[in-house]
Amino acid sequence: MGKIVYSWMIRRDPKIPGTVVRSSTIPEQLGRISYLLTDKTGTLTQNEMVFKRLHLGTVAYGMDTMDEVQSHIFSVYTQVCTMKCPFSPSQDPPAQKGGTTKVRKTMSSRVYEAVKAIALCHNVTPSYESNGVTDQAEAERQFEDSCRVYQASSPDEVALVQWTESVGLTLVGRDQSSTQLRTPGGQIMNFTILQIFPFTYESKRMGIIVREDSTGEITFYMKGADVVMAGIVQYNDWLEEECGNMAREGLRVLVVAKKSLTEEQYQDFEARYVQAKLSVHDRSLKVATVIESLEMEMELLCLTGVEDQLQADVRPTLETLRNAGMKVWMLTGDKLETATCTAKNAHLVTRNQDIHIFRSVTNRGEAHLELNAFRRKHDCALVISGDSLEVCLKYYEYEFMELACQCPAVVCCRCAPTQKAQIVRLLQERTGKLTCAVGDGGNDVSMIQEADCGVGVEGKEGKQASLAADFSVTQFKHLGRLLMVHGRNSYKRSAGLSQFVIHRSLCISTMQAVFSSVFYFASVPLYQGFLIIGYSTIYTMFPVFSLVLDKDVKSEVAMLYPELYKDLLKGRPLSYKTFLIWVLISIYQGSIIMYGALLLFESEFVHIVAISFTSLILTELLMVALTIQTWHWLMIVAELLSLSCYIASLVFLHEFIGSDLTLFLCTADVYFITTLSFLWKVTAITLVSCLPLYVLKYLRRKFSPPSYSKLTT
Repeated sequence: MGKIVYSWMIRRDPKIPGTVVRSSTIPEQLGRISYLLTDKTGTLTQNEMVFKRLHLGTVAYGMDTMDEVQSHIFSVYTQVCTMKCPFSPSQDPPAQKGGTTKVRKTMSSRVYEAVKAIALCHNVTPSYESNGVTDQAEAERQFEDSCRVYQASSPDEVALVQWTESVGLTLVGRDQSSTQLRTPGGQIMNFTILQIFPFTYESKRMGIIVREDSTGEITFYMKGADVVMAGIVQYNDWLEEECGNMAREGLRVLVVAKKSLTEEQYQDFEARYVQAKLSVHDRSLKVATVIESLEMEMELLCLTGVEDQLQADVRPTLETLRNAGMKVWMLTGDKLETATCTAKNAHLVTRNQDIHIFRSVTNRGEAHLELNAFRRKHDCALVISGDSLEVCLKYYEYEFMELACQCPAVVCCRCAPTQKAQIVRLLQERTGKLTCAVGDGGNDVSMIQEADCGVGVEGKEGKQASLAADFSVTQFKHLGRLLMVHGRNSYKRSAGLSQFVIHRSLCISTMQAVFSSVFYFASVPLYQGFLIIGYSTIYTMFPVFSLVLDKDVKSEVAMLYPELYKDLLKGRPLSYKTFLIWVLISIYQGSIIMYGALLLFESEFVHIVAISFTSLILTELLMVALTIQTWHWLMIVAELLSLSCYIASLVFLHEFIGSDLTLFLCTADVYFITTLSFLWKVTAITLVSCLPLYVLKYLRRKFSPPSYSKLTT
C-alpha cells in the first residue's frame, strides 16, 4: 500500500508533468541509485535535427552559404532548360565558354548530384493534410507546400529532406514503388523504386535503387556511418579527416555515395537477390552477401552534418546527479568525436577533468598495453568505442570493469543495443550496486529492462522505451526530481514503515513471551479475539501508515542539496544496525509494559490485560509521534482517529463482544478502566517505556545531528 501511495505522489507531482509509473513495486529503489546509464540522442538531446553542413571534399557549405547551394541547383536546371531550347538568347555561345565556366558547371553538377542523392535516399513519406481551405485530395494532387507534412521513423531523414526542399529540390510524393521530386522550375521528376535496403543497427547504412522515368538511368544510392562507408566508397584522402572534424563540432555525420548501373547489371543483381530471398537455409546471410556484391567502388558524393541540440536543463540535471554521488555512463551509437563533444557540452565531463580516449584495440596484446596506460591515469573520464570494449571484455573483463568503475564518467560510443545491456549486467555483478538506465528508443529497451530501474523518455522515436520502462518521463530534466525528491522520500519512508511493522509485531510477541515465562510457560494467550485483530488493524494501522507522508526536508531543499542523496547510498536508514536497534527497542518496551502490568495489577487477571493493552496502544502511538520529522495534518488525524477508536471501543464495544472474561472490554470491567488507579498505572508504564527513548533522541540530535538538520533550522 505504501508503494502505491509513492507511485500516486509521483504521478501527481505538478513539477514533473506527464510522468507515468508503470511498476509500483520499486519506487524506493530510486533512492539508492549508484550508476546512471543514459543514451544520448533523444535522451540528452532533443532529437530535433537541423541541417548544418554539406561537405563535397574540396568545398564545404555551412548555414551562411546555403544560398550558394541553391544557386548551383538553379543553374543546373537553367542549363537543362537552355539545352532543350537551343535558340534561347540566354544560352552562351560555345566560343565564349572558358575554363571558369567549366569549373563552375562542374561544381554545380557535383552539388546537384549530392542534393539529388539526399532527396532520393531515405524512407520519408510526404503526406498532405487539409488546412481548412483546401480539400485533402486536391492538396495531394496539386502537391501544395502548405499542406505537406513529412513522416519518417528517424528525425535525421526528415531534416535532410526539409533541407533539400529549402535549396530547391522538393520531395512531393512517395509510395512503395515510386517517388516524385519537384525541381526549382516546377517540373515533376518521376523515379521508380526498384529496391530498398532499410537501415539496421547492425549494418549502419541504408540503400535504394531507382530508375529515372525520363532517361531510364538506374542508380544505386547509399548513405550510412563513415565506419562502414569507408570500405564501400572509392579511395579518397579526405573522408576520414573531414568526418572527424565535423564530429568534433558535435555534428551527426552521414556519408552519401552512388553507383550507376546498366540494365544488364541490375537484371543480374535482381536475379541473384530474388534467389537469395527464396533460400531456405541461411537466407539472411545469402541476402547480405548479394547486397554486398553491389556495395563496391561506389562514388563518394558528399558528407552531411546534422546538429542535435541538448534538451533544456540537461547540464544542471547532470551536475545534480553527479553531486548526489552517482556515476553517469553515456552509451551511444554515435561517432567517438560526436559523443565526446556532446559529453563536454552537457558537462558530463567537468572542465577540470582529463579525458582518456581508449585507443582502438583488436587483440589481447593491444588491450593489455592500453589498459596499463589507462591504469596510470587518475580521476579522468573514459571514452571507448564499442569494438575496443568488446575486445577488453573478452580478455580482461574484471580488470576493465575495475578501472572503469573508478572513473567519474564513462562514454561508450558506437555501442550496439546488446552491448548496452551487457554493460548494465556487468555493473550489477561487479559492484553489487543499483543501476538506472535511461533511454528513448527501441534500441534502448534491452538496457532499460536489464537495469534495476528503467526510465523511458517519451521522444520522437516512439514509445517503445517508455512502455518497456518502470518509469516514464517526458524530459530528461525530470529525472533529477524523480530521484532526488521522490526516490529519496520513498526509500526513507519505506525504511521507517518496515521498522515500525517489525516493532509493532515484536512488542506484542515480547509481552506474550514474558507473560508465558511468568506463568510457568502455560499455553495461555495474553490477548484473544478482537484485541489481536484490533491491535494490528484499527488501533495502530492508521498512525503507522501515515509515515508514508513523512519527510525530513522540503523538496526544494532536497533539489538544492543533492549531497543529501549521497547519504542514502550507504544504506543506513535500513541496515542490520538499525534492525538490531529496533529489535532492542521492541524487547525493552514489551518487557517494561508486561512487567509493569504484572507488578501493578490489583486482584484480577483481567486488570493485567486492561493495563498492558492500553499501555501498548499508547506506546505505539507515541513511538510514531517520536519518529515523525515533519508533521502533516493527516498524521494528526490518524493519531487522533486511532486513539478515538480505542476509547470508543472501551465505552461502547463491550455490548457487542459478549461476556468473555479474558477480554477487558466486558461489562464487569468498565468500572475499573474509569478509575484513577487505572489511569496512573497506564501513564506510569507508558512513560517508563517511552521517556528514555525521547531523551536518547534529544541527546543524539544535540551531539550527533543528522546531515539534514542544519538545513531544516
